[in-house]
Amino acid sequence: MTDPLSPAPVLPVQPTTGAAWAVTEPDLGAGPSTAGADGEGDPSGKPPWLRVKAPQRERIGAVADLLLDLRLNTVCQEASCPNIGECFAGGTATFLIMGPGCTRACPYCDIDFDKSVRTLDPTEPERLGEAVSRLGLSHVVITSVNRDDLDDGGASQFVACIAAVRQRSPLTTIELLIPDFCGNWNALAAVMEGAPDVLNHNIETVPRLYKRARPQAIYERSLELLQRVRQGWPRCYSKSGLMVGLGESDADVLEVMRDLRDHAVDIVTIGQYLSPGPKHLPVDRFVTPQQFETFRRHGEQELGFLQVVSSPLTRSSYHAGEVQRLMREHPR
Repeated sequence: MTDPLSPAPVLPVQPTTGAAWAVTEPDLGAGPSTAGADGEGDPSGKPPWLRVKAPQRERIGAVADLLLDLRLNTVCQEASCPNIGECFAGGTATFLIMGPGCTRACPYCDIDFDKSVRTLDPTEPERLGEAVSRLGLSHVVITSVNRDDLDDGGASQFVACIAAVRQRSPLTTIELLIPDFCGNWNALAAVMEGAPDVLNHNIETVPRLYKRARPQAIYERSLELLQRVRQGWPRCYSKSGLMVGLGESDADVLEVMRDLRDHAVDIVTIGQYLSPGPKHLPVDRFVTPQQFETFRRHGEQELGFLQVVSSPLTRSSYHAGEVQRLMREHPR
């Protein structure tokens, strides 16, 4: 392994913003709003709109090798994201810090459960900053596992990562996807004083499914976190996301969207839940592309979100670089 902090050439990557980064959506022709969870006869168990093109092995390999060299984790790999091929091929990744083990065991998530007490790696922020520089990213997403074993939930590590990225790549915009810090608002304030450009905290699902899907989280606490971000740091763009296919109805989704807008959230992502395996929660339904488009139109045209990214393969950081366009169109 080479010295992880030694100079290295910038990898040739595709643009992370602009026309080359446009979402390719599935056909929105006529059809029902929900497909059966059996995938309507598809051998993979998934409907046709969830089929993903084979990844570009060469580009994936280059990014994966860099991550291995710098000893960094990505949520793309740890959570088995279906978009890993597209994102790695485009030279982008969502970095997963303080992991890979998580102190919570949400039954929809593919990240490993680890409740042991683990010290933070003080070299991780600098290695992350090096990766952003070498990848030539214009926008970076940094997320973490839950670290309920730490007094501040890992807030200090987020702050250190922001500083490292700004030092190595000062023009890169920074998006954080944070846990709830168990309601430790001092930890939230510490993170926000690092001045991220976008603060994302996912609501994940509808409130009546929290006991089943997010037993260690509290719906109202997540809403309060998002509202505190807007009230305390109004220049930061706030973001949240949820999955569909866990047992909610379309009406449930619309109600959550209203709650998020009432708590001053700017950007929402909505995507299809895909069960990682037999030990995880099963898929209750496959929501069709038409219904995802209905969610998008309702959120942007009726509720007034700056952006709703809603499609079967949407994940919270999918095409996150598009936020730079929003920042230009809606400056703060």
